[in-house]
Amino acid sequence: MSLHISTEVRGDTLIVRLEGELDHHTADMVRQRVESELDRGITSHLVINMERLSFMDSSGLGVILGRYKRVTAGDGRMSLCAVNDQLKKLFELSGMLKILRIYATESQALTEMGVA
Repeated sequence: MSLHISTEVRGDTLIVRLEGELDHHTADMVRQRVESELDRGITSHLVINMERLSFMDSSGLGVILGRYKRVTAGDGRMSLCAVNDQLKKLFELSGMLKILRIYATESQALTEMGVA
C-alpha cells in the first residue's frame, strides 16, 4: 500500500494529514514534504492527523520525532490527532507520549494550538 499526504496551513499551524502506510518505503517522502512546508517559514506549529493512517513502523516514529525536534527547536508546538489504538500503543512503547500530545480530533488539536 502507498501513502497519501495532504497539507493545509491555518494561521501559523501546518496540518499534515496522512492516509495509508507510513513505513520505510514512505518515510522519506513524508520527511521531505513536511520539511518543504516548514521551510516556507509561514508556520511554527505542526499537527499531524493520523485518522486514515493504517500502519506505521519505526521509520514513521523517526520521521515524527525528527519533525518534533525541528518544530520545538523553533519554539513551536506539535501534536498528533485521531490516532488509532494500534498506533497509540506504538507511541506508548516508544516513550514518545511523554513529549507528544495526542488529541481525539483535528479540531481539538487546533483549538489547543489556538487556531480553531
